Order: sequence, then C-alpha cells, then structure tokens
Amino acid sequence: MQHTGGEVQQGPALAGDGLAAQRVLLTLAVRNYDDDYEAEAFAEGIDRQLSVVREWWSTPGPLQAFRQVAPPELQTRDDVEDFLRAHQVREMRGQALVLFVTGHGIKGKSDTHFLRLPASVESRPLATAVRTSDIVLAALDSHVKNVLVIVNACFAGNMHAEIAALYKEIPPSRREGRNLDVLTTCSHDSKIRVLQFPKLLEEALQRLRRTAGITTPHLSVPDFMAEYARGLRDEEKRKFKLRYALDGGDSEPTPCLPNPGYVHLPEMLGTAQQGGVLAQGYWLDRATGRPREYDTGWYFRGRTELNRAVASFLSPAVPRGVMLITGCAGSGKSAVLARAVTLSDPLFRDDPMYKAAQDSASADTFPPEGAVTAAVHVRHLNAAQVAASLLHSLALPLEPVPAAGDQVDVWSRQLLEHVRTCDQTVTIVLDGLDEAYEQARIIGDILTPLADFCLPRVPGQRQDEHAETAVPAVRLLIGVRSSRPSQSSTSAPSSEDPGLLRALLQLFPTAHVERTDNESSKNDIAEYVEALIGDGVDDSTVAEVVPLVAKMVWPSFIDARLAGDQLRSTDDPLTLARSENWQRMLKRGIRGLLQRDLALVGGDGLPPDVALALLKASAFAKGQGVPWAEVWPAIAGVFLAPKSLNGDEWDAMIGKLLNGRLSGYLAHAVEDDRRVYRPAHEELVEVLLDPDARLLDNGGRDA
Repeated sequence: MQHTGGEVQQGPALAGDGLAAQRVLLTLAVRNYDDDYEAEAFAEGIDRQLSVVREWWSTPGPLQAFRQVAPPELQTRDDVEDFLRAHQVREMRGQALVLFVTGHGIKGKSDTHFLRLPASVESRPLATAVRTSDIVLAALDSHVKNVLVIVNACFAGNMHAEIAALYKEIPPSRREGRNLDVLTTCSHDSKIRVLQFPKLLEEALQRLRRTAGITTPHLSVPDFMAEYARGLRDEEKRKFKLRYALDGGDSEPTPCLPNPGYVHLPEMLGTAQQGGVLAQGYWLDRATGRPREYDTGWYFRGRTELNRAVASFLSPAVPRGVMLITGCAGSGKSAVLARAVTLSDPLFRDDPMYKAAQDSASADTFPPEGAVTAAVHVRHLNAAQVAASLLHSLALPLEPVPAAGDQVDVWSRQLLEHVRTCDQTVTIVLDGLDEAYEQARIIGDILTPLADFCLPRVPGQRQDEHAETAVPAVRLLIGVRSSRPSQSSTSAPSSEDPGLLRALLQLFPTAHVERTDNESSKNDIAEYVEALIGDGVDDSTVAEVVPLVAKMVWPSFIDARLAGDQLRSTDDPLTLARSENWQRMLKRGIRGLLQRDLALVGGDGLPPDVALALLKASAFAKGQGVPWAEVWPAIAGVFLAPKSLNGDEWDAMIGKLLNGRLSGYLAHAVEDDRRVYRPAHEELVEVLLDPDARLLDNGGRDA
C-alpha cells in the first residue's frame, strides 16, 4: 500500500504481515480544556503543533511515506482506549511507528504521570485521567520494528522512572534488535509551553533544510535532539530540552525520523561511494563544465581525439590496460574522466542531459554503456579510504578488520579477490591522485597488486599461460597532475620530473598517456567559452570575445569557466572583454578573477571581507571540506576578526555565498554524512592560503 507523504488517514492502521514496510504516524492531542482560562489560545497552540508534526513527517524519501492517522477528539479516558483499539496499536506491525502525545499532564505522587483529559478530575487521576505510560507501552510492545514516542505534556519528566520499570516487562526478544525510543519535552516540574514545541520544531526543520547539511534520508535520535535544542537558550535547556525517558541505544539514523534536508536523486553507477547522490554532483560538475550547481547545461565541447581515445580504451576490444590522463593544473583532467563516468552510466543515458552531450559530440567519442565499474575522487583521501571507497563503489561490504590488523591490507586483498573471481572486466576510475594523502601507499598497496591484471594479452598466448592474467581483467583510468613538457608534442614526463606520473609509468610501463594541455586544447577552451556565453550573444561579439579569452586563459579550463561565467553574467560581454582592467585581471588567472568577483559581491548583500573569510575557511578545512552548521562560521570568524557576526547573520551570509556570483568558486562533497564545501580547485586553494594575495586591495578599481 503506497501513501502520499502529507495524507491524513481516517481509517485504522491495520496490522498484518503484509504491511511490513509501512510507517505510521499516530497523534494523541488534547486541545479542548473548558476549565482553562486560556483555552482558545491553548487549542490554537495544539493545532500549530499538529501542523508542524504533519509537515515534518511528510518529508519525502526513499522509503514508503508515513501513513498519518488523523488525531481523534479526546474527552474521556475511554476515547483514548477506543483510539488504541481501533488502530490495533498493540498488535501493529511495520517498519516504523511514531506516536506523538501532547496536552496537559498531571504529576502523580508515586512517580506516575497522567495525561489530563477535558473530563479528568485532578484529584482522581486514577479514575478520570490516563496513565501516559499505558499509551507509551502500547506502542513499545507492538510488533513494529522501530518505535519513537514523543510526549509533550506538563511534568512529562515524572514518567521516566515508571517507563524504565515497565520496560522490563517487555520480552527480551522484543527489546533486542529493535529501536525503541521515548522522548519528553518537559522536566519533572515544568509545565507545557504550548507554542514552544512547534516553534523549536519549525526552527529545527528549517535548519535541517538549509544549514545542517545532513545528507542521510533519515536522522538519528541524537541528531534530532541536538537540532531541537539549538533553539533553546542555555537557561531553558534544563527544563525544556528533549530528554530520553527510554534510550534505544542506537545512534544510527532511524526510519522513524525523516530528514527534511534530504534530497532524493537517482544514483549513478560509480558514484555510490563518498556520499551517494552528492558524489553524482561532483562527476556532473566536471563532465558538464557547468558554472554552478543545478545548472542543467552541458558546456564542454571539443576534445574529440582525446575523448575518442578514452572511449576506445573503454571498449570491449581493450579488456585490460592502463590509461593516464595528465596535464598541468586546471587543464581539465577531471572533466575527461567525469565525462567517461557519466556517459557510461546506464541511468544517465536516460537523462535529458545525455542528449545535450550526445548532440555536441560524435558517436565514437562515447564510452560503451556500463564500461565504468567503479569511480572514486580521491582528493584528501588516505589509502584506507581509497580502498574502502572502491569497495563501496563495487557494492561490496567491507570485510571486518581485526583489532591488530591493517585496513589497507585487508581491503586491498578483498579488492584483489573480487577481481580474481569476477567474470568480467573491472574498470576503475581514479580522479585526483595527486591530491590524495598517502600517494605512495595508494600506488604500492592498492594499485601494484592490480598491475598483473592490467597487462595486455600477448597475441597467440594460450589461455592456460599466466593464469593470473588470462581470465581476470582490469582497466585503470587515472587522472594525475604533471608539469607541462617543454615540447608540446611529447606526452611522456621529462627525465627531471620525479612526480607521480613517472612513478605510475614505472609501475605500468605499457600505460597510454594522454595530455589535456597540448596545443589542441586551445580550440577546446574556445568552444567551451562560446558555450558558456550562450546563444543570446550575437555572432560578431562571439567572434571577438572568444578568441581573446581563450588565448589569455589557456591552458586553464578553470579560468575559462570563471571568465565565461563573468561574461554571461554581464549585460554587455563585449564591453567587458574589451576592458583593459578586466583583461589585466584575466592575465592574473584565478587570482584576478576572484579579485573582481569579490569587489562586486557586495551588490548581492554579501560584504567582500565576509565573503573572503568564508572562502578562506573552506580552504583551511581538512578532509573533504567544511560543514555549514556551526563549524564554517567559527573558522571564518578567525579571518574576520575583530569584526563579528551572530549565528543568524552568518547563516544569511553563507546562503548568499552559495547562491550568488561566488558559488562557482566552491565545490561540495559529503563527509561523515554531512554536506561539506571546499574551493572548486586546488589552484584556488593555493591562492586563498597565500598570505600575500591581497585579494581585496585592487578589486574595486579593476572591477
């Protein structure tokens, strides 16, 4: 049975083995207290609570949507029992049950908590009210695999001891292997603030959608509690923070808590590692050359011979081998690799963006469908992380590592065993090897064992000769930076170059080397700039602007992208291109382009010094980047001192940065299930880390 996220069901949430995947939201809300002098305001507050709860648990995701059962009208304790029986709560089955209970409470004298009803007599709670623990235990002792109960009622903290004692009556078989959590919002002696809960929940919802950056489809209970508490002042946390009445003991995401910030997109082959759908964004960014995230254009053109060579290498006719894509900084190595990853993906081939790529290139430059088996961007990854990412990309669970064992050793052997037993060619794409940590160990412990499987078969070789290389087959497509050779026609590294390219050629002496910074790339950059400027520019402007820009930025595609974005963002690209100040900036490369954008960003309401502080913070962040939340403002504040901003001001500034003209200077990734941000290129990192860059000094005059 499929339900829409926001649908409120009147019928019972039926029990039964056929509903194992169902998720249900039940709400018990007491709103009409006639004896309360603020009865109308209280009822309105309860309605607001119900509204935000419905919104939160309507969040779409990969699992079946929550079936939201309409809250009943509650007057007496019989109404509560009737509701539990009508919806067979005690016998309910399914994947997740969320029970939200709200209203006034009564603090019993024996560590007992009662839900007060309109017909309740406070001096006779045993006869006229409902023990809240009876409601909670009905959900906990059901057959649902994951249960979350939230009680927002006066004095709810008074039920903690009672719940802990009664929980012992639940059979061990039910307690083990289940996520059973109970949260309360009020302490032992605090009364419900009817508007506080929806306010805090709404604020948490907005933070998760915007700033928290949690990328998993569901939240853990600790993450949910932490986001809720961020809206409380320190003096309020003792009384009104969410606290456990029962701790399920699992800090992993639970299907009871949908993540409002989750973005569900179809995954692509070779991108399931390092954060799933956001890794897909990395490959699309590089393959398309789009200036900003979510741009649906396909801007890269040309590179016909290079792409044809890659497509030929990935064809069935070449089951083994190594191809090294190399060039100087910013020359588009990642774009070549990403094009191969995206265009070989069967799911992407059904995307309209594939047609845009298809229309801009000849058929023999496209890799065969399914040619790439695994793809990993290894920037700032150590050897263990690279091995783990490869196994994740191959959909292989990581083998456990003994306490005294070595992760790289265990996982590289697991990768090797997969290659040996796989009945088809394993094609691995590694991007950014020069930006990885432990480069020598990645080559020595992960790539070296694969070398024998990459050797091309010798014509006439018998199938039983060299058994290691006769059946298992590996193709490696690796991107690595190298200095540009003095002779543009020479693709091999010079004898003076001790870098990674030479080390890879020593390991793979039969490898093919393709450069991205040779003379032919000048025309490719020109086509790229023309595509970026767009169809709205007349031919005479294109004829003058494109050669000028391409000549000045070559061989840097990153400079071409930033320059093209500035041209497409101005009303008169010809006047801008003719400007001596702009040309002077363009000659400085990424430094000059950033200077100009920093000078202009104030027009977006983002002060240049704040923008630069945020960019510097992203450059100084370790790992894959800096998360938004509290971390990015904390680091940026160091570079902005003595000027300071509060939390809301920082969030507003980061929002302007990510949605304004400077967004193209940032890339995103996923680390520890959080969306993180970093400079779009290592060359930009070097500029931002340079204490003598003086990025704010000349921008105003030149812009």
